Amino acid sequence: MDIKIGFTESPRELVINLDSEQDQVVAQIAATLNNNDGTLDLTDSKGRRYLVRSAQIAYVEVGTSTHRSVGFAGV
Repeated sequence: MDIKIGFTESPRELVINLDSEQDQVVAQIAATLNNNDGTLDLTDSKGRRYLVRSAQIAYVEVGTSTHRSVGFAGV
């Protein structure tokens, strides 16, 4: 599942690919955004760790956790 994090005063986005369940990630993001002094701590599918200050987050887009097929297999 991919999530996009947009930042205040920055046109760039951070895209992270996670192996976690969507409901679990949404709950973690919501809890962090409710605390302005908090830090969002996420680990991607390759083991890289991301720490983002919640005060700098403008928006978070959470993708679906279903896997899409590639090529003609999904036709």
